Amino acid sequence: MFTSRLTLLRNNVFVKTGMNVAQNNRPLLQQTGPANCQQKIKQPTAGILIIGDEILKAQTRDTNSHYLCKRLFDFGIRVEKVSVLKDDVDVIANEVSSFSSLYTYVITSGGIGPTHDDVTFEGVARAFGDELILHPELADICKKIFKTDDPGSPAMRLATIPSTARLNYGFDRQKGLPSRYPVVSVRNVFVFPGVPSLLERNFDMLAQDMFNGSGHRFEVSEMYLSCDEVKFAPVLNQAVDKFKDDVVFGSYPEYFHSYYKVRLTLQADKAETLHDAEAFLKAALPQECLVDFDQAPTNDAATKISRLVESTSPLAKQVSRARKEVDACLAQYSLDEICVSFNGGKDCTALLHLVHAAAADKGLLAPDTKLTAFYVKEAKPFPQVEEFMKEAAIRYNLNVMTYSGCIREALAKFKADFPKVKVILMGQRSTDPRGVGLRHWTPTDADWPAMMRVCPILEWSYSDVWAFIRSLYVPYCKLYDRGYTSLGSMDVTLPNPELEETDRLGRVVYRPAHTLANQNTERIGRR
Repeated sequence: MFTSRLTLLRNNVFVKTGMNVAQNNRPLLQQTGPANCQQKIKQPTAGILIIGDEILKAQTRDTNSHYLCKRLFDFGIRVEKVSVLKDDVDVIANEVSSFSSLYTYVITSGGIGPTHDDVTFEGVARAFGDELILHPELADICKKIFKTDDPGSPAMRLATIPSTARLNYGFDRQKGLPSRYPVVSVRNVFVFPGVPSLLERNFDMLAQDMFNGSGHRFEVSEMYLSCDEVKFAPVLNQAVDKFKDDVVFGSYPEYFHSYYKVRLTLQADKAETLHDAEAFLKAALPQECLVDFDQAPTNDAATKISRLVESTSPLAKQVSRARKEVDACLAQYSLDEICVSFNGGKDCTALLHLVHAAAADKGLLAPDTKLTAFYVKEAKPFPQVEEFMKEAAIRYNLNVMTYSGCIREALAKFKADFPKVKVILMGQRSTDPRGVGLRHWTPTDADWPAMMRVCPILEWSYSDVWAFIRSLYVPYCKLYDRGYTSLGSMDVTLPNPELEETDRLGRVVYRPAHTLANQNTERIGRR
């Protein structure tokens, strides 16, 4: 009779098998991989097989390969090849056999369901000259899940696996228990489900034990440039030649990024080598092209803003005053009494960054705490604005409350929905059409819902807003890079003609909004 044993391995990963289970703390690869894997362990590699006709027919978007490549890289595993295969036993068998002999790890995704086209297990078995069996332990799991013990039922296809396979139970750290359903492996081939949420969950539960044994990690850095690749290609080629045995370079154009045109990546096995290559590039590249880009502008944003205030920048005084107004508001009101007016525009983007930084600095933003944002949607909103709103909601952990109609009616509805809110932080400036007569703290008019309007950037100019945003690398709506200087409804908003120019091909294009020289023409694109 088939019997199974349960052994607790390092990092709480469980392996069940009908054969002997290794009674030690070695990673899974050293228990299940082929002989040549021991020689590769210092620089482990991986091959990924994405299986499914639906991927090749573009009926389903493949996100699993991107996820796996990223996670494997984090563990110091170099992915050398990704193949997308149709649901064909021979095709799968040939590729599994080839990948298994070439790479330290092989990970498959898809083709392990209950239907006729789920043939991954059959392909893996054929790759190793193995036979398929109805695994008693998996059969028992399927019986409990699908309420059937019929060996010929579709459910039991999930329990029919290669006879030499191992069952790898991950550990659910939230529940403190082994996973309910295992990942099947044969030698160095690990078979994962194709459903992205299931693959990611199973991978995360197994990854620590699967990959930590190599002790290998990549040293990686990135550099950002504001010029085209043609301008710095000779210098990059020199670096590639100089460090060809120790550093891997990558150059990736970013045609529509707000802050840079090219992202350079450097990867090495040793930190010292990486630093030498980085120093060489920084010294040799055109200095005007180097961008000190901040990939995470919201991280420790209060400190970054403080540095700006303490600098010699002409903006320091304006930012200092605005920060004091935000701090005063957060001191006088609780977070559930405050909302931020936010519609995706440049002014309220600058304000939101200030408010979020101040609230985070004061410890007011727990993981489950959200800032409330008040958004009055335009009659015909730009898709780019809507997309930016979604991104900003994630970036700043916002609870965006959306309303339509005129501002007064929308505010009345908002006040009815959130009666506790007493103050609304606004990105209003004194040069705005509705900014005349406002002070930093101004109650709403008598015929409006009772609220205190706080306008921290009231005295800022158009150029102040852009200087703040761009000096801190704050993400903003992409329309501003296409010549729009003020955003409203699509039917009444055009690029600012002051920014119009002709490119080398004779096409009419528009410079970015932050290059506008005459600040008095900010709203010239609005009808």
